[in-house]
Amino acid sequence: MTSHSPDADVPAAVVKAADILAEAARTRVACPPVRSILDATDTDTGVESAYAVQRLNVARGRAAGRRVIGRKIGLTSPVVQRQLGVSRPDFGALFADMEVARGDEVPHGALLQPRVEAEVALVLARDLPHADSTAVDVLRAVDFALPALEIVDSRIAGWDISLVDTVADNASSGLYVLGGGPVPLAGLDLREVRMSMTRDGEVVSEGTGAACLGSPLNATVWLARTLAGLGDPLRAGDVVLTGALGPMVPASPGDTFEAEVSGLGTVQAGFAAAPSTGDAK
Repeated sequence: MTSHSPDADVPAAVVKAADILAEAARTRVACPPVRSILDATDTDTGVESAYAVQRLNVARGRAAGRRVIGRKIGLTSPVVQRQLGVSRPDFGALFADMEVARGDEVPHGALLQPRVEAEVALVLARDLPHADSTAVDVLRAVDFALPALEIVDSRIAGWDISLVDTVADNASSGLYVLGGGPVPLAGLDLREVRMSMTRDGEVVSEGTGAACLGSPLNATVWLARTLAGLGDPLRAGDVVLTGALGPMVPASPGDTFEAEVSGLGTVQAGFAAAPSTGDAK
């Protein structure tokens, strides 16, 4: 190990948890929760260690040539918080290779246990470097908004996660799809947007912008302040997935999801069917 290694000077427990999650991602075999490794008996200590795990695996990804293109905010919806038994938001990194192009299917087996949620995505035109960023700062920084589907995933078996587990696991990130055409925020109240998501034509999730920390704008202010305080602020060009507008829904091979977000348009995601017995030969 050299001083240039992402693992240099990282506590052994953080390296161990990062290794377990990285191996689960590589092999597509889910792993046990990592919270016991990270001293999660104290929530704040456990979450701090979990973000250290996340930073280590993000640094490893960058060292391997992956490109970070933004951030995702997780656990913004009270419904999703109740689903997972947590009580505060978190964030993770978005890599360029996590985007699914419109019209493409999610390959079979690409994720372990995917779930889908509809969101508002914001793309920034300016940096947000201040730890006291305001809603006005964020409004001035946003270039445009898009409807988005985040396909969340967990490397933890059975989604048996605490806040510590999901933070360590890059906020349970998987893939994402952007839809619609770019929409400026002028005249658009993100608190009032309404979302309806279908799976194979049946409505499976509904919500509003108000379900996302009161507004996707509020969620982005939280993220901007948090990242600036950590010395790693949001930058011009970043994509921000602002958080779920309604409940997340499990996805199975062959499913097709479509979400409509009022004022922003629609976004779709399809999951490739499982190979038939004949195809597997």
